[in-house]
Amino acid sequence: MPIVAATQAPDKASQTVLSVVKKPYPNYKVIVLDDDFNTFEHVIKCLLKYIPAMTESLAWELTNQVHFEGLAIVWVGPQEQAELYHAQLKQADLTMAPLEPA
Repeated sequence: MPIVAATQAPDKASQTVLSVVKKPYPNYKVIVLDDDFNTFEHVIKCLLKYIPAMTESLAWELTNQVHFEGLAIVWVGPQEQAELYHAQLKQADLTMAPLEPA
């Protein structure tokens, strides 16, 4: 007795291949601007207090950059954390640029 296999047209929906593209969340830059009223010491103190893993030498370097170049990017990372650090620095009276994607 021969074996007969029933063939069926594949369902069109099962042939659709779903492709998931994983995109990383964009990073955001926290930028401190130069002003005429914050002292070097205050800017350094704020950077050390609010920016994770900030070292004293990097805080000095960034503060000098703010003073001589008009601004410095003090942190880059996920938006939610960037919003927190931006708000904390602004609340400490530093002059901040708006958050922008990196």
